[in-house]
Amino acid sequence: MPKINYDKLQDYLASLVPPRNAEMQKMEEYAAKNKFPALGAACGYYCYQLARMIGAKSVFELGSGYGYSTAWFAKAVRENGGGVVHHTVWDDKLSAMAKEHLTNLGYSDMVTFHNAEAVESLRKTSGPFDIIFNDIDKEGYPDSLPVIKEKLRSGGLLIIDNMIWHGQILDSNDHEETTEAIRRFTRDVTTDSDWIVSLAPIRDGMIVAYKK
Repeated sequence: MPKINYDKLQDYLASLVPPRNAEMQKMEEYAAKNKFPALGAACGYYCYQLARMIGAKSVFELGSGYGYSTAWFAKAVRENGGGVVHHTVWDDKLSAMAKEHLTNLGYSDMVTFHNAEAVESLRKTSGPFDIIFNDIDKEGYPDSLPVIKEKLRSGGLLIIDNMIWHGQILDSNDHEETTEAIRRFTRDVTTDSDWIVSLAPIRDGMIVAYKK
């Protein structure tokens, strides 16, 4: 069997995502033009699918950027009968951009905006949640896990991005702080018997963990 070209595979996965509306396309174009590390269409659609599958009505995002992932979760929650998606970012510009995009998409009424440190915002917000999505600075991944576990309901999902980290986790000579933090988080969640965990090699790698 010939080796699979990773970049071509990602392009193929993205091509399978149904067409997005004009506002979502605008958000995707911004990411491409500005090299912003947005979730991407394939991962966004995967999050939407997972949220629909479990009937999610409460989602908390740790690190939301300008609202692209929020939009996918809000779409799912709206179709699940309504609920709330918590958008968290510690940046005035990104928060304002998210509010504009999500208003244009018709989702602003179901989004709670937190302009503050993400993990502390989760700690202070009443749960439990159906889904917690984690895309904060990678150095903060390991310490976020106990808070996530406390706030996620049994039967809920933890979705966490950048778990392949551009292939750096596969390099045994790479001991950068971010790489080691991702390795530690992966070890912590996969060795905890309270979780059922898989890693999907979509884009930069997404872990989906089911809390028993």
